[in-house]
Amino acid sequence: MSEIRSIFITGGASGIGRATARLFAQRGWRVGIADVNDAGLAETMALLGGGMAQRYHLDVRDREAWNEALSAFVEASGGRLDVLFNNAGIGTGGPLADTSFDDVDRTIAVNFTGVVNGAKLAYPYLARTPGSCLLNTASASAIYGSSGLATYSATKFAVRALTEALDGEWHAAGIRVRDLVPSFIETPLLDGVSANSNRSIRETVTAAGLELTPVEAVAEAAWAAVHGTRLHTYVGKTAHRLAFAARWMPGSLRKRMKRTLGG
Repeated sequence: MSEIRSIFITGGASGIGRATARLFAQRGWRVGIADVNDAGLAETMALLGGGMAQRYHLDVRDREAWNEALSAFVEASGGRLDVLFNNAGIGTGGPLADTSFDDVDRTIAVNFTGVVNGAKLAYPYLARTPGSCLLNTASASAIYGSSGLATYSATKFAVRALTEALDGEWHAAGIRVRDLVPSFIETPLLDGVSANSNRSIRETVTAAGLELTPVEAVAEAAWAAVHGTRLHTYVGKTAHRLAFAARWMPGSLRKRMKRTLGG
């Protein structure tokens, strides 16, 4: 088995995935990036400078594509997979009653089923790599359900629950399971328009009084999570404030969420 550590990152064409790929590559890791956005993947590869980096076209809903990408990357990495970073996700906003079932189904399939697919299919590779880690991207929306982002919040709650469950299940196999719980991040994901509205997700978030966090902060948090002992790594002031409020001031948080959409 190669001595060079390796990380496979979904959603590597932009945002958190790109920033994390750059950070790990700069610190000597072999990096595999995967996404459905081929143009974005090419841009990330250019930033990584080639070398110990590979890219893969991957729709996280496609299990066969997962198998092919993971097999190819592990072969390129000399038989090891130190970290699977389940990071790919999409955002949909607007009241649930106004959101199409197509948008609901796609959000659940990408944000949660895609994470389950990656975890299950990467398990054999992680189990044979000493000290390996499964890292999932949750969200501040996994702390308290966000009005106007109901389906998105539900998928991120599910990712958090999966992380907690697998932390127990996979302990005996020597696999550490972690998640990131970042504030809303300054990425193109926020430019999506809420259902039946001209309001973007970015505008919904800022209307709730929540600031945005730079992707570089999340990349550093990913590094810390992979090398640390925390199950949940909160990133950004909003995530920490929401965690505090959910525990100590749930009534105030409920009132804020009711005001977000004018309820």
